[in-house]
Amino acid sequence: MANNNSGSNQLVVPNASAALDQMKFEVAQELGIAIPQDGYYGNFTTYDAGSLGGYITKRLVTIGEQSLAGQYK
Repeated sequence: MANNNSGSNQLVVPNASAALDQMKFEVAQELGIAIPQDGYYGNFTTYDAGSLGGYITKRLVTIGEQSLAGQYK
């Protein structure tokens, strides 16, 4: 799948792109959201995109909190 990070946001760690894509697929599967295999998100609902982004953010915050507390492995 192509990297669709074409927005103005830049990753602080460029090599993290694959890990973020993997997290996106994992969260989408947990939520029962089908990620377009062709990379075209034009038919993706706003609700699904918001849910996916919200859960990814929640997971990243949890990982960050655990990392700061020295608990993340």
